[in-house]
Amino acid sequence: MQALLIVLLTLLKVDWHSLLLGAEEWNFLPEVVIRSIVMFLLIIFSLRILGKRSVTQLSVFELGVIIGLGSAAGDPMFYKEVGLLPGILVFVVVISMYRLMTYFINHSEKMEKVLEGEPVYLVEEGKMNYPDFKAELIAQEEFFSELRQHNVSHLGQVQLAIIETNGAISVYFYEDREVAWGLPILPYLYDAKQQQLPLAGSYACSTCGQVVNIQEPIPLLLCNVCGKQEWVAATNNRRIT
Repeated sequence: MQALLIVLLTLLKVDWHSLLLGAEEWNFLPEVVIRSIVMFLLIIFSLRILGKRSVTQLSVFELGVIIGLGSAAGDPMFYKEVGLLPGILVFVVVISMYRLMTYFINHSEKMEKVLEGEPVYLVEEGKMNYPDFKAELIAQEEFFSELRQHNVSHLGQVQLAIIETNGAISVYFYEDREVAWGLPILPYLYDAKQQQLPLAGSYACSTCGQVVNIQEPIPLLLCNVCGKQEWVAATNNRRIT
């Protein structure tokens, strides 16, 4: 009861005008509505100019443009000291720059690579392209999750996996008769890592997917690609589609 009384007394002391309106008065609220409608319509119009690509298809350059437009739209909506015209001018400048950069991208491969990057091969011939994979800001488990959504259960099913400039993963598969031994990426199989290889058979490096075939037990084996020493029993199951 005493704690409830303290809470009630605290609420009574709150400056509700400052909490709800900040430094503005109640008559500013209709202006906020008008400002929001104007900037919202301007956003819709600007996105129409930018094209029909979805958010998942945006390159880094285009995502930067969208963020810039969102920032320019937000402040004029509810900051009284920020007028509509400066916000509209920012939109005009950003869209003009986008159009100009798009022109250069369409006429220069070098400019396209600088602004949008290049596709990167993450898997080649059923194994991780380890140097390029390390250079990309993508976690291994996140990558494996993307592959599982393409019905991949191990890397031996994958001929090529490419991360596109918009972050999407493109996957090209082996035909069933060409599927090789590979690193399993299903969680319950991948988590069964081991450093000692007690039985003869095929094993895949848990870090880079390099596959080795051993004829006798080995207490400790270092991968000749990445130098790691954790292995997972490889599999050559066909894809189920």
